[in-house]
Amino acid sequence: MRRFLFLLLALACLTPAAAQPLNVAAAASLTEALRDVAQAFEKARPGVDVQLQFGASGALLNEIAGGKPADVFASADADTLARGIQRRLLLAEAQREFATNALVLIVPTDRSSPVQRLQDLARPEIRRIAMGRTATVPAGRYARQAIDALRLWPALQQKIVFGDSVRDVLDAVASGDVDAGFVYATYVPLAGERVRVVQTLAVQTPIRYPATVVAGSGQEALARDFIAFLNQPQARAVFSRYGFGAP
Repeated sequence: MRRFLFLLLALACLTPAAAQPLNVAAAASLTEALRDVAQAFEKARPGVDVQLQFGASGALLNEIAGGKPADVFASADADTLARGIQRRLLLAEAQREFATNALVLIVPTDRSSPVQRLQDLARPEIRRIAMGRTATVPAGRYARQAIDALRLWPALQQKIVFGDSVRDVLDAVASGDVDAGFVYATYVPLAGERVRVVQTLAVQTPIRYPATVVAGSGQEALARDFIAFLNQPQARAVFSRYGFGAP
């Protein structure tokens, strides 16, 4: 019996402890940068396994409302996060901004485009313009703000092709399926030489990324630590490398 107990103890010592999971639901525009940040956090916190899920901010919030497990929610806009707080899905006191971005108007590089500024989208030869769905994609709402500021929506409405994410918009422009599109500045390098920026746009609401803890998270303390890490120099260096600004 003693030998048996000793064997069980030895096996327990040799068996690695289960990793502590942290589920992070984040805006799709953070994909590349946040993967690197998550790896840095795991190195700083041995035994933690950051599990990332990316998508449109509004769609992710709806999934959380539907019961999908998450500990941290990182949004591409403050409005979506505020809606989550109002619905008691997110903790208000834990929210912190950690990055900024810019909205740009892009066109395909493989064709001669008359678009030099936003107003040129009203030209008759411009027939298809891509932007994110305003209900779920914050970049789509930012694009609508820029369009409305110039009172161009009536002239452009019939030309708009809606995408489910900023990546959908980028791909549509890069492939030449549309004549122009609205994306975050951080997305442009992902298309290589297939797109070019014609204008960086002024938007009514600054493009800032906030994160907070999901209500009912079983890893609240760890979630708060991760959110704090997003503003540490190591994480900020990663965001800067991918083109994000500091809040």
